[in-house]
Amino acid sequence: MSATERQQQFEEAIRALPDIRADARVAKNFGFSNSARVIEGGLFACTNNMEAYSAGLVEGRTSPLEQFIFLCVLNFPPQDEVYFAIVISAEAVKINNGLQKLFHEGAEKIAQSGKPGKISNNLKFYITETGHIYFHNYDFRESLRSGAPEGLLDPDCMAKVDSIRFAIWPPAASARRSLLAREFVGYLASLVGREKVHELRIWTDAASVSPAMRRLPSSIPVEDIETSIRAQGGYYPEGEVQRFHAALNFLPHKHFVILTGLSGTGKTQLALKYARAVHGISASAAPDPFLFVCPVRPEWTDPTGLTGYYDVLSNRYMVPPFLEAVLLATAHEDSPVFVVLDEMNLARVEYYLSDVLSCVETQGELLLHSSGVPLEGSTGTSIPSELRLPPNLYIIGTINIDETTSPVSDKVLDRAMVIDMSAVDLGGFLDGLATREPDLQSGREACEKHLLAAHRAMSAHSLGFGYRVAEEVVRYHAFSAVHLKSHPNEVTDDLMVQKILVKLRGTEKQRPLLNGLLKDLGGLPRAVAFLNRLLSDLDEFGSFQASR
Repeated sequence: MSATERQQQFEEAIRALPDIRADARVAKNFGFSNSARVIEGGLFACTNNMEAYSAGLVEGRTSPLEQFIFLCVLNFPPQDEVYFAIVISAEAVKINNGLQKLFHEGAEKIAQSGKPGKISNNLKFYITETGHIYFHNYDFRESLRSGAPEGLLDPDCMAKVDSIRFAIWPPAASARRSLLAREFVGYLASLVGREKVHELRIWTDAASVSPAMRRLPSSIPVEDIETSIRAQGGYYPEGEVQRFHAALNFLPHKHFVILTGLSGTGKTQLALKYARAVHGISASAAPDPFLFVCPVRPEWTDPTGLTGYYDVLSNRYMVPPFLEAVLLATAHEDSPVFVVLDEMNLARVEYYLSDVLSCVETQGELLLHSSGVPLEGSTGTSIPSELRLPPNLYIIGTINIDETTSPVSDKVLDRAMVIDMSAVDLGGFLDGLATREPDLQSGREACEKHLLAAHRAMSAHSLGFGYRVAEEVVRYHAFSAVHLKSHPNEVTDDLMVQKILVKLRGTEKQRPLLNGLLKDLGGLPRAVAFLNRLLSDLDEFGSFQASR
């Protein structure tokens, strides 16, 4: 779509608004040399030639207009454009009178000079810090100084702005495309009042922000979210979705939840499916521009893995996914942005998350760098020295507790809501899996008896397994039935050794566990041999570990 087409579509959208009069004077100011720019103490909006109109008023051929619309544009490289329309209705008479005054002053100056000349009707229009539009043609000071002495601006050439309507191109959800544009819109709101600035949704494309993506989770009935998560294949029967929804939304300024528990119970998937449900995305594989997954790395000992750093070699600020999410949430303040810190305790959480935790708690600024000017980011956007965590940012962490992870301190736990997801309803999960995918029914029947028995025995010793393991066992059975032609019991025997029993470890306290499993899996020779080896290790060494 060309710039001319976008300008035409923006004008048509403005003219179609119910509060825009059919006889309004619509001034188009889209030329490069005429584009808007921010100046000290205000905004240069446009230059407009009012010659025909002002001359007509003086000669009595034209009646005063009751509404003025100034269509403007401000460009942000490489491709962002903010189209905005300044609407003056209630004080349109002041523009009429001001134009007549300027016309008369111009005529008098020409008469006094005694030389032939032409009245300058190329008026510059500015938005001042007081929410007025100011216009003039002679001796105008380009810098509207804040706190200027009385009389600097001609009071006869000022009118109150009624509203500003804006639209941003391109409409895609991208921090690097729209952060500066959104900051400019915020600047407009600071000049005329936030209640007077309204966005128009004119353009759409494949990456556009849909209406569903512009609603906060707290405004959505939790029943609708649960339905969407079930449709995506999620199974959370113990009220996890409701607890998660409440924990994430009960405070308007802080949204930080940690999901803990047994590996494979769907902690990460709950966060992902919840975000898609909130954004109105039904398919689990569909892309979500407002969802970021940040896998935590064991070597993180400072905040740079989340908040980025300045790279002296490339002369750019490196933007990791977490910071990109913050920038996106800042740029799209009416859309919830979700960040998943996956396996967040693989590193010491209080080391790499300390700055973020402080900002979450104090609502202060996140210090990114010490440069006095914004730095170029690796994603194309400019990175300010400080950035506040916006209230539409939702942080979700997942943790497992085992020998590979670090303990989470009270400093972190006190600042989050912690939800334990260790409870596993394996029978109900298998029912749902077979209902969604009938082709898996035979695989489920082949292994369900041994799966449930092993899970029951191992869970009593805190060595259970989650839905991920159970689903993979069923899918392995379905695959082997087609490609391997093996007997179902042989496949189950292999899977018990390869997928289930490898989790076993313990001391004399776990001897009843091994004996119970020997009884439950008595018809599976490989599993029995494996368990006997563990019992032999227990007798000889006083402990056992399957994965030695």
